[in-house]
Amino acid sequence: MHVAGAGADRRRLVLALALLAGFMVAEVVAGIVGRSLALLSDSGHLLTDAGALGLSLVVLGLAARPPRGGLTYGLKRSEILSGLANGVTLLVIAALVTYEAIRRLVSPLEVDAQLMLGVALAGVAVNLAVTWLLAGADRRSLNIRGSYQHILTDLYAFIGTAVAAVVILLTGFDRADAVASILVAGLMVRAAYGLLRDAVRVLLEAAPVGVVPEEIAAAMRAHPSVANVHDLHVWEITSGFPALSAHVLVRPGDDCHAARRDLEHLLDQRFGIQHTTLQVDHVTRQAPITIRGM
Repeated sequence: MHVAGAGADRRRLVLALALLAGFMVAEVVAGIVGRSLALLSDSGHLLTDAGALGLSLVVLGLAARPPRGGLTYGLKRSEILSGLANGVTLLVIAALVTYEAIRRLVSPLEVDAQLMLGVALAGVAVNLAVTWLLAGADRRSLNIRGSYQHILTDLYAFIGTAVAAVVILLTGFDRADAVASILVAGLMVRAAYGLLRDAVRVLLEAAPVGVVPEEIAAAMRAHPSVANVHDLHVWEITSGFPALSAHVLVRPGDDCHAARRDLEHLLDQRFGIQHTTLQVDHVTRQAPITIRGM
């Protein structure tokens, strides 16, 4: 992430955090007064949203630190840990909301639907503003995407709460409050799954999504000087930072350095991989091209 881009993302996160924190306090008060589980669960999610945004701000600073000592890549993977933490948090909140919603389905409480509707509509407006702010940030970063998913699911939560309030006002069906909470919990689980899946892929050093190692090997093999490619590895250091290493054998008499430069250009232009480590040697005997260690 470029320094200028990181600075813009930081400003967006700070403004979003200020909007959420102010509204969260108002919603807690409204949820208690109106005895609305949907509003209280939304306020709890807002608290985690604020925590996610705060964590994202910290991680932006950590990821920008230069490599030092044994941390040869710096702290760039802190972004992945942030995405992992956001995914786990969403799962925990979804479980808590579901548990309380089931209790409310069994023993519904009377809620102040008018207050519930007013706060929900205000919440939609605030979350639309915050979503717009984060939509302009670099969502290739799992760190930023984790915060964005928190805000997006909270926007859905407010919309669900508003619909539930309208249902209660029109029909008197108080259980609509709990039903809306269960639907929102389902959205939280869906968002959490995506974050956890992507974070685990990076931590397991799997190839980036959309990158097929066999295609890369075939493209490298097509170079007229290349006789053999093996020990090919493709992984992500952090979001948007793919890396590749491979052992390349060049045909006798061909220029190793020219072949390496050509392959680096190929990997950059065709596959978007700029961080490459290629061990290039002359082949001593013809061998079939193999790909190992993937």
